[in-house]
Amino acid sequence: MEQAVIAALLLVGLVIGAGVGAAYARAQRGWKDYQTVRTSVPGARRNAWSAIRAVAVKAAVIALLLVGAAAYAASGSDEERAGPAPTVTPSPSHRPGR
Repeated sequence: MEQAVIAALLLVGLVIGAGVGAAYARAQRGWKDYQTVRTSVPGARRNAWSAIRAVAVKAAVIALLLVGAAAYAASGSDEERAGPAPTVTPSPSHRPGR
């Protein structure tokens, strides 16, 4: 009877030990992963801000080009300004000096 109890306790101890060992291994792996991610966050944050800055600069350049194109279109083309100015021509029915 004593050997059966010892065998049962040994079996229970092995099952509990395997469970505790697996939980400890998962905890260690989680801690390593956490430390790795924690050290990589500043670099990722810096990359994200530089990407946002690049998009903002491109959007600002496009907006400036659109405003310039709208202002140019509103002012009229150069052909209208370069044409000859209208001159006063005398009418054939009116003769000066008579």
